[in-house]
Amino acid sequence: MGRSNVGKSSLINAMVGRKGMARTSGTPGLTQQAHFYSINESVLFVDLPGYGYARAPADVRDELAGIIESYLSAGRPLALAVLILDSRREPAEMDLGMNAWLGERGLPIQIVGNKIDKLSRGERHESLSRLRRIMRREDIIPFSSANGEGKRELWQAIDHQIALLRSRALDARTGGPVK
Repeated sequence: MGRSNVGKSSLINAMVGRKGMARTSGTPGLTQQAHFYSINESVLFVDLPGYGYARAPADVRDELAGIIESYLSAGRPLALAVLILDSRREPAEMDLGMNAWLGERGLPIQIVGNKIDKLSRGERHESLSRLRRIMRREDIIPFSSANGEGKRELWQAIDHQIALLRSRALDARTGGPVK
């Protein structure tokens, strides 16, 4: 999830190595519903609409926000919420709000600084420092849909959270932690 045009669909395509799986566009606000992508029948990626597209009418923005909230509040097991930020821009109040909203609900969060390839080495360092400071997290993954940077690290974060989710489910079925 993330703001409109932050590269959510491109990130999914990069993660699975299939251009065109998730539809992309340079036009903000293209994704207006939740799109589901089954990966090897073991992982489900969900491409949620972007939030904060200012040019959309208020009722459309409210509807898109409702789709995001409905999906995330549905109570189904969620291994990881990936909050995607544009590493070239300072996080907006909406990004901070989404991070807080996810945290208040106890959802596991991984923040990704996307489009990192568009920055020089010095700008990258400055951007990641700024994102870490503003978002108050050290584990932000720099990512590039163009060259695959960060793909391995994001898969590791996803795999780790899936393992935790499975462990909790097993604990719940057996009445305690597995020894």
